[in-house]
Amino acid sequence: MMTAAEFSEIRAFLAVADERNFRRAATRLKISPSALSRTIRTLEERLGVRLLTRTTRSVALTEAGQSLQTQIQPLIAGMDEAVRQVGAFQESAKGTVRINLPRVAATVAIMPKLAGFLSAYPDVRLDLVIDNDMTDVVAQGFDAGIRAGHRIGQDMVAIRLTPDFRMAVVGTPSYFNEHTPPASPHELAGHRTLTYKWEKSGTAFPWSFEGPQGRVSVAVEDVLTLNDTDLLLSAALRGIGIAFLAETVVRPYLAIGDLVRVLEEWCEPVPGFHLYYPNRANMPAALRAFVDYMKLSGR
Repeated sequence: MMTAAEFSEIRAFLAVADERNFRRAATRLKISPSALSRTIRTLEERLGVRLLTRTTRSVALTEAGQSLQTQIQPLIAGMDEAVRQVGAFQESAKGTVRINLPRVAATVAIMPKLAGFLSAYPDVRLDLVIDNDMTDVVAQGFDAGIRAGHRIGQDMVAIRLTPDFRMAVVGTPSYFNEHTPPASPHELAGHRTLTYKWEKSGTAFPWSFEGPQGRVSVAVEDVLTLNDTDLLLSAALRGIGIAFLAETVVRPYLAIGDLVRVLEEWCEPVPGFHLYYPNRANMPAALRAFVDYMKLSGR
């Protein structure tokens, strides 16, 4: 593999070969003519062949020098172009942004803004991966993630996307016609509960509430656990039992009477959804564009 010094020697040789003049080549490389001359001499000694013929007025390529220029120059030009193209990713917003987020966050925080962002940045492609688990976005190769604020690590940069929201205990009117609505979380023990369960950890979402004496967590006897909030909502709408879901998910069904809410005064606010990403010096321009757009559109 070529060392940095050897690469610099090749760059110096190509500059002289292009300019056919040591002084102009030295100016182009921002070094002194004497330093350039020493660099060329070192290259010739390393290769064991003369590359240039020098006179008082001009510089000419030897046959070996001509051969080296012909073979090396396209390779160096290709490298320069590759570096330029990579730099363009930083200068302009282009490329793919991979984001890990739960379904409800996609629905309430991203989808309403998606068309505007993609129209503003036509060279950016979004790869949204719906995942309700507590995925390590850095380890899994994501650029960013979206979660409720209290579930984000302290080592991450976080930007609020939505206001705080509450959880909601809901069931159908027919369900509550057959089962007395609970007046406190402790009365959930006698109900058919539908609970979200994280797929990777196998942990059930806790039924936690805030009362006059502080936090209350109750053990429920689930008739159904699911790792999909849409299916959990569907089960609740079919009258199978009562579910504990984000109010943003159930609000439309409460408005039309398909679901009834109970224990509302016991449900504490949950920090809204936040876009989060690792703190780094050189953020890709596409990710920066997404972050800035979401930040501005949320105001």
